[in-house]
Amino acid sequence: MKLTTALFVILLILLQYRLWSGNGSLTEVHHLQDQISKVEQENENLKERNLSLAAEVHDLKQGHEAIEERARSEMGMIKHDETFYQIVDYSASHTNSN
Repeated sequence: MKLTTALFVILLILLQYRLWSGNGSLTEVHHLQDQISKVEQENENLKERNLSLAAEVHDLKQGHEAIEERARSEMGMIKHDETFYQIVDYSASHTNSN
């Protein structure tokens, strides 16, 4: 009887050891769940970015307004018959230099 009890206690200790620190332990499972949630969040961000880029590509392929807007904002281009005016606020630039 004592041998059976001792065997069960040893088996219980081994199972508890594996549960807390062995392969597939609770801490490892918790760590893997954290990694999964981070990767899922990153995937969601990348999906949103891909949708935004796909919409931008669609706009660039379909119309000239998107191309014209991009040329104006990123390259400072103007149309042939337009006049470009640049307004410089001297009070703001003078304040920043002091």
